[in-house]
Amino acid sequence: MQRGEIWWVEYDERRPVVLLSGDDGSGIRVMQVVAPAGVDISGLAIEVAVGAMEGLPCEGVLRFALPRPGLTPCTWLTTVSRDDLTERAGALSSAKLGEIEDALSLGGLA
Repeated sequence: MQRGEIWWVEYDERRPVVLLSGDDGSGIRVMQVVAPAGVDISGLAIEVAVGAMEGLPCEGVLRFALPRPGLTPCTWLTTVSRDDLTERAGALSSAKLGEIEDALSLGGLA
């Protein structure tokens, strides 16, 4: 299991996540793939597209909320255990990982 891999996990239903860290003993940092917003969210969040090119059956995004005074940004960043990962779906390119690094930094999550 490596940074940038896409895995399926079981939350309330089967969902894809992107691994953002390895297992350091306290868990694996992941971000859930969600549906695109479908509206202009510039200034509020950044979406990094993932889909068939990365091994998923449908198109989705990683959404990174941008920090704003007085608001708590909603993120889809969480920690899971190795046992939560049920099946490997694919992996991101180094270019896509670079987009995610930039978005994590802009969202104050890096």
